[in-house]
Amino acid sequence: MHHHILVVDDDPDIVTLVYDYLSEFDLRVTRAGDGQAMREALEREVVDLIVLDVRLPDEDGITLMRGIRSTSRIPIILLTSRKDDVDRVLGLELGADDYVTKPFNPRELVARIKAVLRRGQVQPPNPAGEGVRALRFAGWELDLRTSRLRSEAGEPVYLTHAEARLLHAFLKAPRRPLSRDQLLDLSRDHDDDVFDRSIDVQILRLRRKLENDPSRPELIKTERGVGYFLDAKVESVE
Repeated sequence: MHHHILVVDDDPDIVTLVYDYLSEFDLRVTRAGDGQAMREALEREVVDLIVLDVRLPDEDGITLMRGIRSTSRIPIILLTSRKDDVDRVLGLELGADDYVTKPFNPRELVARIKAVLRRGQVQPPNPAGEGVRALRFAGWELDLRTSRLRSEAGEPVYLTHAEARLLHAFLKAPRRPLSRDQLLDLSRDHDDDVFDRSIDVQILRLRRKLENDPSRPELIKTERGVGYFLDAKVESVE
């Protein structure tokens, strides 16, 4: 079955370029010029990934993504201009899986789409053996099969694919300082050569979800001059 990509952009030239190029790679493409058309497309059909422009005429892409993330984990790649640094960071914090800056090479967009789709299909490797279903730390529990995180009270906490892989990387090496490059290597898929370029943003997002006070982290700590480490005992759950 071909993957279904929804492209949301009000520039007809960009939409036509993306539509024609993605179609050559056996990707089914639906076009939407604004937020309302996007919502109608999502109501009609199952979409595997959204390519979403940050600058739209009716509602900006960040607002639209926030609405999507309130109900869905569908992967999202943002299209931004080189001047949209704040939007790129905010988009990553709100759950974007990646971004591409305009003007862009269509081949790069296809590569990033395929990388994000692969990350959604492949679960992180189980570091503790075939019989282990979850890892528990500081009252939290991460299910290795579904990448779902639950608090000590049993409440689910939403993680993006990138956040789940990064947390798993910390759980594989508790209390061991890891550099940014090591975290990239540990949290990327084996065949994935395109990965979110901002480890620091991902760390900030994890802290906001795990820490009582993200400004004074007690779980994911900074090791000056080295990187970050998880300061907690990790137990396997069968």
